[in-house]
Amino acid sequence: MANLLNWFEIPVIDMERASKFYGTLLGREVQPADIMGTPYAFLPNDNEGIGGALAQGEHYQPSDRGVTIYFAMGDDLAPALARVEPAGGKVLTPKTLIDEENGYFAIILDTEGNRIGLHSAK
Repeated sequence: MANLLNWFEIPVIDMERASKFYGTLLGREVQPADIMGTPYAFLPNDNEGIGGALAQGEHYQPSDRGVTIYFAMGDDLAPALARVEPAGGKVLTPKTLIDEENGYFAIILDTEGNRIGLHSAK
């Protein structure tokens, strides 16, 4: 088993709003889909590594108290963090050094009320 995690779904209330937020945050388009009657929007991963999507439906309830997913934001968190609030989100924990070996993290609140982590090398 290469990775313990192989898929994730981020619950959303408003798919259009959430898709716009994540597209802006990640700097790439999310791809809408309907899987067995459930609205999804696939997050970009270039068919490499772990995939995930935004998901909307009666079993998907956003929360700031559950599991925290961390997105790898490349070399520097600053550009992504600068896009959070203009896109409708909120920075909860600013760019913070973990240590020199592990880089930096930040915690944001998305437009749906989910707490999401961001990580970078510097």
